[in-house]
Amino acid sequence: MSLILGKEYCKLDSNGRFKLPIALKKQLESSDNRFVIKNSIFSECLELWTYASFEKEIEKLKSKLNPYSIEDRHLLRKFSEGNIIEMDSNDRFVIPAEQKDVLKSGKELVLQSVGDWIEIWDYDTYQKETSAATTDYAQQANQRLGQLSAEQQ
Repeated sequence: MSLILGKEYCKLDSNGRFKLPIALKKQLESSDNRFVIKNSIFSECLELWTYASFEKEIEKLKSKLNPYSIEDRHLLRKFSEGNIIEMDSNDRFVIPAEQKDVLKSGKELVLQSVGDWIEIWDYDTYQKETSAATTDYAQQANQRLGQLSAEQQ
């Protein structure tokens, strides 16, 4: 899977379906029509992964965890919770019933790319989350990534 870019808006219909915007659909096209949808462990949103990317992520996680550690098993279980879904012929996904409660307002959605996956946010929750952010991203980047050397600039 390559990098997914973009932020798009769409609506959730009364049957719990949303149509994937064309800008994101073009980036997700592959021969495998399987996707994984899961609750985020970091935010009040859902995550949409291609099956291949999710499988790769879980394999990477498994390689770093001890299968005989109960804490590691719980972590792996939490990270791998999800449902396999497929896009229908009208480019729509059905959100499983047990995951709909994350989308509080139930109508307006924000689809935000995050590298290999797409976050699915309730519009109001997304607005609150992003407007409340007081992070100084330049300072955080400097702390986490360091300053570029003269050669890299």
